[in-house]
Amino acid sequence: MDYNIAVVDDDSFILETVRTLLSSENMHVTCMDSGQRLLKYIETHNPDLILLDIIMPEMDGFDAYIALRKYEDRAGRRHTPVIFMSGSESSDSEEMSLVMGASDYVQKPFNKDVLIRRIDHTIKNSKTIENLTEEATIDKLTGFYNKAKGTDRVSKLCKRKTGALAVLDLDSFKLVNDLFGHEAGDSVLKAFSDVMRKNTRETDTLCRIGGDEFMAFFEDLTDKTVIASLSQRLNLQLLREAAVIMGKDHGIPLGISMGVVMVPEHGREYNDLFALADGELYQVKQNGKHGFSIHHSNAGLDEEEENIRQKLDRIEKIVEERNEKDGALVLGKDSFTVAYRLIMRLYRRYGGSAALLLFDLNPTDNAALNYLIDVTNAFGEILEKTLRMSDVVMQTGSHSFFLLLTECTEPEVGNVIRRVKEAYKDLEHSEKVKLEYIYKYQSKEHVEN
Repeated sequence: MDYNIAVVDDDSFILETVRTLLSSENMHVTCMDSGQRLLKYIETHNPDLILLDIIMPEMDGFDAYIALRKYEDRAGRRHTPVIFMSGSESSDSEEMSLVMGASDYVQKPFNKDVLIRRIDHTIKNSKTIENLTEEATIDKLTGFYNKAKGTDRVSKLCKRKTGALAVLDLDSFKLVNDLFGHEAGDSVLKAFSDVMRKNTRETDTLCRIGGDEFMAFFEDLTDKTVIASLSQRLNLQLLREAAVIMGKDHGIPLGISMGVVMVPEHGREYNDLFALADGELYQVKQNGKHGFSIHHSNAGLDEEEENIRQKLDRIEKIVEERNEKDGALVLGKDSFTVAYRLIMRLYRRYGGSAALLLFDLNPTDNAALNYLIDVTNAFGEILEKTLRMSDVVMQTGSHSFFLLLTECTEPEVGNVIRRVKEAYKDLEHSEKVKLEYIYKYQSKEHVEN
């Protein structure tokens, strides 16, 4: 029986007797002569079971048991099984032991076989309960706490610990499921959980609160530059893992956005803190993603004014999310989708014309692959400068661009294509990368290479 047993008794003869009995069954035994020594020992050790004498000077077994449970609860640790020991023949001690929550009770002097069976039975029962509890509290896919357990644990940590509460979300994760399937989506979530574990400590609490939404409490984290470094590492490492899962050319702007609030700088009530962190997450999602935002208070503004000011700033950033330069509006996939839907709704309701245009860059041979990235970047600049301010551009892959040309006639679409082709010919190495395109004007489709 490869068990680690802690034995606590002020009688050295009892300690030696128990050590001899248990060691003969290949158990590892640590002996202590007081409850105070047990509490010190438990800070750095996790025994499978504690044999605890009831009658001891200064701190008796019952007081030591109460202090032990308080420490375990504060530290967020599992309850170590405890078997009380006593030389008293009174049933009161046994009854009190069980009422307090002890796993069992044994009477001195010991019967070896009875003692061994009770220890073995108690530890096995404890592990069974622990496994069942884990199944009910652990998210099977990621190994993090589930929402119920995570919320309960983080709520308690906010009450008594210093640190940072973070809400995290995977950017563009829906596209993984849509384009590569749910099996790939599960693999990305597993990869994210591995990345999180590699970049956090055992004292940090990680939980999954939704499909691709997560929460973390980083104990004793007060340096905000550490959060910036963590955000950068998580994003870089997740991208590497995603490339392995879906291929380097998967084209999905996958990343991690994180909203953070410092505890207790902004209070200790979990619901209030979570709302603040979630609000910061929203700011990140609306302003570029793949980053972090830490909540801070603005002096001189009352709460109501601050809330409405934040709303105004957020709306302003959303509607002004465009390049400062003249030329086409270049957007990421999510923002492009919103703009596209809005423009199409306006056209359907009020009339108008638009064209959809796709440019694709393809190397002429394997050697031309060396020039593809530079040519693609230069081509993106051509589109931005050549098109009008009312046109919208999105890079759909590593070497593809999707355009929405607003308020144009079909001949004007042809003019756009000619201007782009002429500018493209002047690019260095353009002869090594073939420019192909397809466009759709209302219900008519024209394909040309």
